[in-house]
Amino acid sequence: MVYKLNVAGIERDLPLCPINDDLYIGAFILFGDVELTEKCAAALYEMAPEHDVMITAESKGIPLIHAMCRLSDKNRYVLARKSVKLYMKDVVSCITKSITTGAVQTLYIDGEDAKYLNGKRVLIVDDVISTGGSLLSLENLVKQAGGNIVGKMAILAEGDAIGRDDIQYLAPLPLFDKEGKPL
Repeated sequence: MVYKLNVAGIERDLPLCPINDDLYIGAFILFGDVELTEKCAAALYEMAPEHDVMITAESKGIPLIHAMCRLSDKNRYVLARKSVKLYMKDVVSCITKSITTGAVQTLYIDGEDAKYLNGKRVLIVDDVISTGGSLLSLENLVKQAGGNIVGKMAILAEGDAIGRDDIQYLAPLPLFDKEGKPL
């Protein structure tokens, strides 16, 4: 089963993947799809509010935020990691649960990145916003660092996120029943 998605002038077939016996999601993957990444980045960047820096969560948001950063006059973005790396010092963290992983995770930013966010206008970017768990964790990390959130953007809003008025997105992505019908 697939869902035919049209976003940023591009059409892709998304395979439907089970979350449980009755609920499926469309698998939206930017990795390796340069055309899709570049077109979505350009469309999002065109809508983006004024900002000083962008932040995303590891890992599917990385190609998107990188492409968006290349369109700006900024030469740096911040990445919230799923584990603490050896080079990270004075780490800032926040717990999250994502629909795609199904488990509780912790997001981390390096202390230097936290200092960089302090006092800055921060744009949160992600590939898909669904339950909002990752988004909430990114918001908490930015607030802990003293940044000012000026916008929250994603390529797709999935399920209940479609009705949110605090995010900007390019296209809706429904959830699906076990027969592949949109809910």
